[in-house]
Amino acid sequence: MKMSKSTKTTKTKENCKFYTRASASEMKDAILFNLETMLARDLKTANERDWWQSTAFAIRDILMDRFIKTMARQNKCNCRRLYYLSLEYLMGRLSLITMDNLGIEDSVKKAYDMLGLDFDKVIDSEVDMGLGNGGLGRLAACFLDSLATLNLPAIGYGIRYEFGLFRQNFEDGKQVEYPDNWLKFGCPWEVVRPEYTVKIGLGGNVEHTVDDKGDWTSLWTPKREFLGVPWDIPIVGYGAETVNFLRLWESKASNEFDLGAFNEGGYSAAVQEKAMSETVSKVLYPNDKTEKGKYLRLVQQYFFVSCSLQDIIRRFKRDNQNNWDAFADKVVIQLNDTHPAIAVPELMRLLIDVEGLSWEYAWSILTKIMAYTNHTLLPEALEKWAVSMFETALPRHLEIIFEINRRWMDKLEEIYPGDDSIKRHLSIIEEDDSKMVRMAYMAVIACFSVNGVAAIHSQLLKENLLTSFYKIMPEKFNNKTNGVTPRRWIKTANPKLSKLIDSSLGTDMWLKNLDMLKGLEKFAKDSAFQKKFMQIKLDNKARLAKKIKQLCNIDVNPEALFDVQVKRLHEYKRQHLNLLHIIKLYRDLLHNPNLDIPARVFVFGAKAAPGYDIAKNIINAINRVGDVINNDKRINDKLKVAFLPNYRVSLAMDIIPAADLSEQISTAGKEASGTGNIKMSLNGALTMGTLDGANIEILEEVGEENIFIFGNTVDQVQELKSAGYNPYDFYNSNPDLKNALDWLVSGYFSPENPDAFALTRKSVLDWGDPFLVCADFKAYCDAQEVAGEVYKDKSRWAEMAILNVARCGKFSSDRTIQEYADDIWNLKACDCKKES
Repeated sequence: MKMSKSTKTTKTKENCKFYTRASASEMKDAILFNLETMLARDLKTANERDWWQSTAFAIRDILMDRFIKTMARQNKCNCRRLYYLSLEYLMGRLSLITMDNLGIEDSVKKAYDMLGLDFDKVIDSEVDMGLGNGGLGRLAACFLDSLATLNLPAIGYGIRYEFGLFRQNFEDGKQVEYPDNWLKFGCPWEVVRPEYTVKIGLGGNVEHTVDDKGDWTSLWTPKREFLGVPWDIPIVGYGAETVNFLRLWESKASNEFDLGAFNEGGYSAAVQEKAMSETVSKVLYPNDKTEKGKYLRLVQQYFFVSCSLQDIIRRFKRDNQNNWDAFADKVVIQLNDTHPAIAVPELMRLLIDVEGLSWEYAWSILTKIMAYTNHTLLPEALEKWAVSMFETALPRHLEIIFEINRRWMDKLEEIYPGDDSIKRHLSIIEEDDSKMVRMAYMAVIACFSVNGVAAIHSQLLKENLLTSFYKIMPEKFNNKTNGVTPRRWIKTANPKLSKLIDSSLGTDMWLKNLDMLKGLEKFAKDSAFQKKFMQIKLDNKARLAKKIKQLCNIDVNPEALFDVQVKRLHEYKRQHLNLLHIIKLYRDLLHNPNLDIPARVFVFGAKAAPGYDIAKNIINAINRVGDVINNDKRINDKLKVAFLPNYRVSLAMDIIPAADLSEQISTAGKEASGTGNIKMSLNGALTMGTLDGANIEILEEVGEENIFIFGNTVDQVQELKSAGYNPYDFYNSNPDLKNALDWLVSGYFSPENPDAFALTRKSVLDWGDPFLVCADFKAYCDAQEVAGEVYKDKSRWAEMAILNVARCGKFSSDRTIQEYADDIWNLKACDCKKES
């Protein structure tokens, strides 16, 4: 790496100060100081990762100064604080977004120029944090950004996964999972807080005794104990007024080393407890096909929830002693989906068994402070755990759950006297072949607020999934349509578009008030603006084309229509519907090579859960079909298929700004919201979508003339299923569908194994097509044909793309969070004074 001859390290104490103004010269000195003192490197031995880490440490110095001031300000006013519990935080890389929010990116770039460093290469050496998987985790990350930007006091809680989900590779087109060792070289953003370590128990037994006041009490004696050690990651808001933090828990053994066993020659036994305890925070979503995998998932959820609740109580008592009357005034807890629902019995245990409160008092507190966000309309995704598993792992919590349920049954008896059927239907305990604990039901019963994440999703919660609960407690239910942070998803991911918006609006304040994007509407038909706008899109596509070549060894034409579907691989998201359309187009071109359609590049990015066989089969099918298409010279490069491996936030930041067409094709009534659709619309992609999730609200904002909507509606889906839906009816009546499905399993795309994709075909035909791929196929192909025709009209496409950006200001996570703060959390901003 080329270095400036005049560069030298300044090692005085003054140069280790907090660089609150961060000039280029100061940043250079700070980077060099951290290179030596934190990494023990010099100019000759430092590699790109070393330079990135030293830069991150320098930026963290600034963050820590602002963080300390933020905490001092919030603690001084003893303000009400939000505690956000989420099993996932898909943070991605932090360097660029942190620089942007601090306003120091230009200073760092100039410092790199002084040092002779390549900014892009160094920053690209940062590894994505392995803390999440899909939209749930990315939403949580956007929310943290907005909470800090809006100066709202908040702490996020999660797990510090050592290996994250997994690193995805393709071998012969098949997904292969490898450990995602994102912490291999350390993480400069995090700060360990061993002084706040908490103890976690598992198993054991419960004794019922009389205390010194003559009252019956329960004493849980766990069989096994381990520790939760917190690591904090600072989260800076845009403008750097507030720095909140994300606290992640790492599992550790309470007794890491058995010296006696070691001295007796039991070397493996000496570290057995350490290995068992640390397994809890190893991997996100362990495969739950086995009982051991299910058990580990339950323990993971309890671990992070118990650690977090103990920490919340400690923080409260620090400022309020034992004034429990103030607890509901100072604390509000948001459960991000059903994963943290174990917080209900755990908080009751802590308040009753540890703090000595009565049941009634504890319940009155809990039901004032806990709120629940539902993220799914799939009944099978509403977590249920075997009662027997609770008996083994958390016997005291099972007692508490039974008591909550008993009192709930008493309430139902008052409302529906003698109606045992409604009790069975709404009981927390499902009593079919084996008893199960319905975690979502418990969350709905205990929490004061239950919200969906898109208008249609929230309506379907009330009408279908949680209808009976809604009838009993309608005041709890509300909607909070999801949003994304424009700081990461426009300014950082698409800097050229961000600068065009700045210059066109005459301000950058739109980054904190996304409704200002409406000011772009007047440019939608302006040919000069269209040219600038589409050139930025072309530049982004050229950048993605290089990435595709690098990762997939596929040459693609940036002038082609980039048709993008990037999201978690699940049948309801219908990547296989996309695949069947690709096969149809391929066949059409083979029969007519001169077919007048625009060249298309189909871009996929997705991971399938390791135990989800059909999803993995769909990935293999897309890759193998794509391999045949990409190498068939007969179609003159009219079609290309690129499935980019190991989809993650940093890769999404390359893909999303380059998308022309955004595939949001889930079966109507299955997608809660989706945020990929929002990100791509805000970056000038047109949506190809069903009337599902946030697509409906995007349609309302951009207008039906600027979006491609197809397929059965929620009501039509229900009607089809009620009438006895048979996919073979569509298969037999649609030659294109029949040809595509038959060709897929003919052996043409996998001659060495003709049955390679039989699983995908069976799921669509023989197993009832639960997500109506066959029913929507023709409408999807028709809508795709319309999109292709529109793309040939460059001016019309540009106008539609610009209007998508201009009219999607509603979908800022700032708006979403402000609605949560006003309507659910009763949370007020804690502003800082202007720093001199």
